[in-house]
Amino acid sequence: MPHLHIEEFKQIDFPKVYDEVSFNFIASNAMHEDEKLISTTVEDEDFFLLVKEEENKSLLKTDKLTRPASIHNVHRALLAYAKAAGLHVINSNVPQTQKNIHLQEVTALKKIEYFANKFPLDKEVRIEVGFGSGRHLLHQAATHPDVLFIGIEIHRPSIEQVLKQSVIQKLNNLLVLDYDARLFMELVPSNIVGAIYVHFPVPWDKKPHRRVISTSFIEEARRVLKVGGTLELRTDSENYYAYSYETFIAFNKTTLQINKNKDIAISSKYEDRWKKMEKNIYDVTMINDELSEPLTIEGDFTFSKPGLSFDEITGLHNKTFRFEDGFMHFERVYKTKNGVMLRLSMGSFDRPEHLYIIIDEKGISYYPDLPLKSRSNLKAHKELGKILHG
Repeated sequence: MPHLHIEEFKQIDFPKVYDEVSFNFIASNAMHEDEKLISTTVEDEDFFLLVKEEENKSLLKTDKLTRPASIHNVHRALLAYAKAAGLHVINSNVPQTQKNIHLQEVTALKKIEYFANKFPLDKEVRIEVGFGSGRHLLHQAATHPDVLFIGIEIHRPSIEQVLKQSVIQKLNNLLVLDYDARLFMELVPSNIVGAIYVHFPVPWDKKPHRRVISTSFIEEARRVLKVGGTLELRTDSENYYAYSYETFIAFNKTTLQINKNKDIAISSKYEDRWKKMEKNIYDVTMINDELSEPLTIEGDFTFSKPGLSFDEITGLHNKTFRFEDGFMHFERVYKTKNGVMLRLSMGSFDRPEHLYIIIDEKGISYYPDLPLKSRSNLKAHKELGKILHG
């Protein structure tokens, strides 16, 4: 992750624009004086820079929850703040170079709002969850130019590599998203997807709730897949294979194909390595046989005025509330110039949303973006409103 180690953090006057980077406001952790968040805007991307003050030095980096799609914009923001505040940088891993020429031409990288506002429906859609090196995704997009491929990944170097290749290979049928695939699936319209690829997901043997394959993910896959569409799991983990098979077969009606050590048209460098090690590769393919009802999601994320005082809101720190099929946890409380900001996780237990809300004299608002408009998030929003209104 890009970061600067600085001798001493210095605060600028907010708001301020420096080198075409806007620094909007600062929020200080109400429980830990050594942590601050700086609201930043670069090229219409809003995110936080995180300040962690340590003994004899401080750390300036991007906040994980709000990190922008463009890593280059993070680099710009870090360097701009350092210059604007006159910080003495002890060491840095932030390159002071221009954006890669191929990344300057990128149009494939999208934010979740692109899909939430108007999902592309002019072509058959295929989705790859966790594309890694991108070999399979790029091969599929090049082989099937009439199909729209959506690649979902959270590893930044992998994303940038695929974006560069999409420009070099002139692939106009490929979109890339940095987001939780489990949440993304909740906004995909029904019956439009030809295939979902989940190739070599992290096994999460010690944290099975973090696995991509789950009952809820399969339910969403069945809804979004066309009749005859497939959900394809490929794994080198015997435990993951066994767990996934049991999860698939638990459905009352399902059609599965099982393969062991099946060769496919393109393989990742890791798969090549595992084959040399003579590790077994397992495939579980679910074939969708049924037409689903259209996706309908009703509701919004508006708030009425809070009924709690700022002190009562601050007292929510580290509290957890549970409701049917979901929860809400207030992770951190920050003080702003005009009010309070909360960092919380909310939604379903296996795929929660992590976000911030600002509460001041203007009212309550999510920041920097609204939550994904999913059934679980709308339900959690209603519960959040009840808590804040007392």
